[in-house]
Amino acid sequence: MMIRVYEVADEDRVVELWRTCGLIVPWNDPKQEILRKLAVQPELFLVGVTDERIVATVMAGYDGHRGWLYSLAVTPDLQRQGLGRQIVEAAVARLTNLGCRKVNLQVRASNTQVIDFYRKLGFEVEELISMGKRF
Repeated sequence: MMIRVYEVADEDRVVELWRTCGLIVPWNDPKQEILRKLAVQPELFLVGVTDERIVATVMAGYDGHRGWLYSLAVTPDLQRQGLGRQIVEAAVARLTNLGCRKVNLQVRASNTQVIDFYRKLGFEVEELISMGKRF
């Protein structure tokens, strides 16, 4: 898999991958999410490509204090082949190069398969309460 920065022409294929992986929720328009990411640190929006097919994505962000990972997706027919690990490691490397020393992410508590995936990558469950407010 070749990992590169997202390009505008990737939009439809990325949205379809997110839809296939169940990342799209009613309150987030994926095309708007992409536009928002392109406005802030677009170099931290990565896609994985195999045979000209987008098979993985991850968004990362760094605010000078902590890094974050979002929208990790790997096409279901290629999961469990190390592609998720590769694209996460690429995002973490970019964050590290920016001076980031800790990366956070959020996973729904019911998504035990993804929690196990991140644990294998060295992430730990932290006893925190995640809070949010929609505007």
